[in-house]
Amino acid sequence: MVYDYVYTKFHMSVARKCQAGWLQDEMLMLDPVVFYKCLADDTRLKSLLLIEAEQELCVCELTAALELSQPKVSRHLAQLRAAELLLDRRQGQWVYYRINPKLPAWALAVIKQTLASNARYLDIPQTRLCRMGDRPTRVGACC
Repeated sequence: MVYDYVYTKFHMSVARKCQAGWLQDEMLMLDPVVFYKCLADDTRLKSLLLIEAEQELCVCELTAALELSQPKVSRHLAQLRAAELLLDRRQGQWVYYRINPKLPAWALAVIKQTLASNARYLDIPQTRLCRMGDRPTRVGACC
C-alpha cells in the first residue's frame, strides 16, 4: 500500500514536471532529485548500468541477468522510463530499452562514471547475461 502511494506520487511528480515545460530545446531538463531517487534502488541501478554497458537490453535479458521476475523488472523499467532515463522500442514480442540520449550531460556522466568505477557491482549479473550468448542467440532464449 505504501509502495503504491510512493509509486503514484513519483509518476505524478514526473508528469507535472513534463507538463510544466521541463523539456526544452530537445534536451531533457532532469530534476536531480528524481534522477537520484531512480538510482537509489538496487534493481533500477543495476538495470540502468547493465543497459549502459550493453547499449540496449530487453526485459528477458534483464530478468536473466538479475534473476528477478519479469513483472518486477518491468515495474522498475517503467519507473525509469517514466523519469525519462530510458527509451524503449518494440521489436516483435520484445521490448528493448536504452539510455535516453537526451539526458543532460551531468546525468550521462554520472551513469558512465558509476559504471566505470564499480565494475564488480555488475560482475554476477554480467556473467549471467553472458551465459545467454551473443545478441542473436539471446533473442532465441528470450521471452
